[in-house]
Amino acid sequence: HADWERVGETAIARSYKFKDFSAALGFVVRVGLAAERRDHHPDIELGWGKARVLWSTHDAGGITQLDLELAEASDALASG
Repeated sequence: HADWERVGETAIARSYKFKDFSAALGFVVRVGLAAERRDHHPDIELGWGKARVLWSTHDAGGITQLDLELAEASDALASG
């Protein structure tokens, strides 16, 4: 996935920029709801105008198809 970085062999992460804290928080909430629907939860860092999402499947010991699908969903949520 373009714009995603590999974190070791076990995760993928991406940082997003937003106009302010409220926009970043809204994105984090939307990602959280998507994660709940799929019962697969990322590590998320939230700050003023920024958020970082890290996907990994800990019990599989690395990156799975579900991580890739949710990375795509995160990108879609960030853009609209």
